[in-house]
Amino acid sequence: MYHIVTIEDVVRVQPAKFGMELNEALKSSVADGMEGKLHPQIGIVLSVTGIDEVGEGKIIPGDGAVHYTAKFKVLSWMPREQEIVEGDVVDITEFGAFIRIGAIDGLVHISQVMDDYVSYDEKNSQLAGKESRRILKQGDAVRARIVSISMKEQNKIGLTMRQPYLGALHWSEKPVEKKERTERKPKKKKQKVRYERGA
Repeated sequence: MYHIVTIEDVVRVQPAKFGMELNEALKSSVADGMEGKLHPQIGIVLSVTGIDEVGEGKIIPGDGAVHYTAKFKVLSWMPREQEIVEGDVVDITEFGAFIRIGAIDGLVHISQVMDDYVSYDEKNSQLAGKESRRILKQGDAVRARIVSISMKEQNKIGLTMRQPYLGALHWSEKPVEKKERTERKPKKKKQKVRYERGA
């Protein structure tokens, strides 16, 4: 989920940025320190959208930079469990598909791609459903649900596409219904007629 977050912090502006307009120097300094990084409370910071307030700058002995207390806004992306997300397939492997959602890639394990037996086609780099004949390949736009999040040393997001109306957007919006076996009606036995010759 995307958020605009207001943060108040001390921003260090290096001497190389002294020639810039103050707000631009602050925005650039915040971007250098925060953009593309994961912050547990706000998620992954995508960009600095603006500087709201700037306090008086302070110089610390032994440090040539100026330190400003500033209030600024950032655009961040934080995944939430059970959230429905849309993204693109960036890689297909024998164990599943990697989907680019927001600022990170999530994994749809091969068992969670569709409600069908799924096989990996290495030659064409795609996953194929046995009964539904649905294909998932690199570049497909998909809709999925986040089922697990691990934001530690390695960020891992688990996804599923097995539920109705999830999966590749080019698949039919109507969920695939499994064909039910029709019971065969028992054949009527032909009546055997016995003819007897007249005497």
